[in-house]
Amino acid sequence: MCVGIPAQVVELLAEERKMAIVEVEGVRREVSTVIVADEGLEVGDWVLLHVGFAMSIIDEDEANAQLEFMRMLGSVYDEEVEAFSTEVPSTPQEPDGP
Repeated sequence: MCVGIPAQVVELLAEERKMAIVEVEGVRREVSTVIVADEGLEVGDWVLLHVGFAMSIIDEDEANAQLEFMRMLGSVYDEEVEAFSTEVPSTPQEPDGP
């Protein structure tokens, strides 16, 4: 099951990269802001994340309500936070063997 997860923007990276550092439950990760780049994204804004992309800017009340709902779901929330905190290798891995 794929669920969007609210995250707060803590740092905007170089504008031409269209990337930001966001935080979810104390975990920080670099995500793409290409979809919301033209909406005036700022540090402190909340975004709805899905597969490493900020899909939309949401207000803090909506973010808190969604986080609370996800906490009530228990394992679904835990799985999303775990997936969010799993680092993705920055370079492709070579296959083993011939």
